[in-house]
Amino acid sequence: MSGQLPVFPEIDPDDVSSNPSGNRTFGEVAARRLSRRDALLGGTAAAAAGFLAAAGAGTASAATATAAAPAAAPARHGGRGLLGFTPVPTSTDDALTVPDGYVAQVLIPWGTPVRPSGPAWRPDAGNTAEEQAQQVGMNHDGMHYFPLGRGSEGSRRGLLVLNHEYIDQELLFPDGPAEMTPEKVAKALAAHGVSVVEIERRGDTWRVAESRRARRITGSTPVTFSGPVRADHPALRADGPPLGTLNNCSNGWTPWGTYLTCEENWNNYFGTTDPDWQPTPSQARYGVSRSGGGFRWHLADPRFDLAANPNEINRFGWVVEIDPENPQAKPVKRTALGRVKHEGCTVTESRGRIVAYTGDDQDGDYIYKFVGQGNWRVQRALGRSPLDHGTLYVARFDDDGTGTWLPLEHGRGPLTRANGWADQADVLLRTREAADAVGATRMDRPEWISVNPDNQDVYCTLTNGSGWDSAVSPRRPNPYGHIVRWTEHRRDNAATTFEWDLFLLAGDPAHDPETTLDERDVFGSPDGLAFDADGRLWIQTDVSNSTQNLPERGHENIGNNQMLAADPRTGEIRRFLTGPRGAEISGITFTPDRRTMFVNVQHPGEATTAWGTPSPDDPRAVSNWPDFAPDGRPRSATVAVRRRDGGVIGA
Repeated sequence: MSGQLPVFPEIDPDDVSSNPSGNRTFGEVAARRLSRRDALLGGTAAAAAGFLAAAGAGTASAATATAAAPAAAPARHGGRGLLGFTPVPTSTDDALTVPDGYVAQVLIPWGTPVRPSGPAWRPDAGNTAEEQAQQVGMNHDGMHYFPLGRGSEGSRRGLLVLNHEYIDQELLFPDGPAEMTPEKVAKALAAHGVSVVEIERRGDTWRVAESRRARRITGSTPVTFSGPVRADHPALRADGPPLGTLNNCSNGWTPWGTYLTCEENWNNYFGTTDPDWQPTPSQARYGVSRSGGGFRWHLADPRFDLAANPNEINRFGWVVEIDPENPQAKPVKRTALGRVKHEGCTVTESRGRIVAYTGDDQDGDYIYKFVGQGNWRVQRALGRSPLDHGTLYVARFDDDGTGTWLPLEHGRGPLTRANGWADQADVLLRTREAADAVGATRMDRPEWISVNPDNQDVYCTLTNGSGWDSAVSPRRPNPYGHIVRWTEHRRDNAATTFEWDLFLLAGDPAHDPETTLDERDVFGSPDGLAFDADGRLWIQTDVSNSTQNLPERGHENIGNNQMLAADPRTGEIRRFLTGPRGAEISGITFTPDRRTMFVNVQHPGEATTAWGTPSPDDPRAVSNWPDFAPDGRPRSATVAVRRRDGGVIGA
């Protein structure tokens, strides 16, 4: 667009594209769309307002919709204000802040035993791998609350199921990562995966309860595969049985009561010292490299050595289904949903069919949708998983505001034997390459996706873009990110066409003339995204620690990462929560009565350019949240947020 934005360097590996295709970028599409409106409406600001005015993403007339404006009067919803709290200011404090009238309880930080009778947390990080496998993992991310009981009972007692995305080796090990050993790899694997914790509320306080259901699913838990890529597929044959789930980012849940955990940057855990090893084109397309993400597990465990065990990587990159109520059930990797770096898996229904949306979180990659083959209740009655039978699509966005879902089916279009595609399993193992082949639109790190319960509109956070050759953004570069919104044809989420627009452009007007925000609601890098039952859109941010709070990168006014609430009908935005130093805000779920919100604070105290770097000698260099103990270390944690008067959150 205008080219007025400064270039802010990023070091996040997700901001480095591994997409060599010549497919159009969303930046090119959005720029043309904006330029058309700019000509019609007379200026960039008017063009942005035109985007935001189309509340139905092209299906509602701009003349009958209200343009989003941060200074708008409080939204009205059913005769009441949709956003009914006093916003909090930005913050650089090492603290968690919520609005007046609210209270936040730290519930399950890293190291909490999943059963109260389990091994206690050791502040010096001295817990063994065996102990860590019985404790809440590290770096909490997506999660969901499953009520136990009906009515009010289900809002007082339930299973909280949450992801653990990755580990910080400076904080996980007493001596840091200097020497990699088998025990360290085992502990790191035990700190990954998923926690299933039974919780109950007594009065105004939540606590962990003893439970037969409580357990950990880690990087070493036996798993199985289902769908077109079966467990005995040649590409999955490796040393030993299939084990574990890694880099569990966001999540989803199904109407039949199961939890979906999503494997994102799994490539980071593999490497090799073999001088003759070179990545295949398919491996390179997934960012697989000799050095990986610097974890160096391959030095102590051949399972992660690319040369010694090349097929192990094919066991990762999937959506994994977990039955939270059945500790004996193996986690199942549902291969029909494709193999990418899944950010999340948002499930909705369309006339009885399952529709699952997912973003592939890397600069230049795509948005996908899986549509079930038939009524999910019938499928289950026949003993078939609704997630094993259906069609996987990838999105193409066009500059006239329309879009098409392109099927990734063997034998259709370019995905034929003549073009090197063996069968549907091959298409799913190489999902990124298949999406390249059909001409999908390259996006700015597509992250969480959420469906508006009021009208089935779909929203996706595009967290930021690195400004590479064809910037995947309506701005060049795009350090602040944006949110795109689309309406499926006839509001049928199983449709193959849609109409799209931009919901907002994040940023700080002091640095970014194109943002649709003002100085009161500035934020950058939208990531987590969730609607509540009333239609509030909750937005969580993940500004990189290489950028957070730095004036030279245009983030001094944004402060620490935060969570905001938006009214999609008016565009009003209010900041609800700010996090401690070095942390990302990620993961959100509610009790059925919506009187408790659970939020995750991920990686507080991680190395930051602004605050410093933790070390074994000083693990508290950046943050000491939430314990603030003189001999402790920062810990990711789930926080339970409630109103002091017991009312509905946000109302």
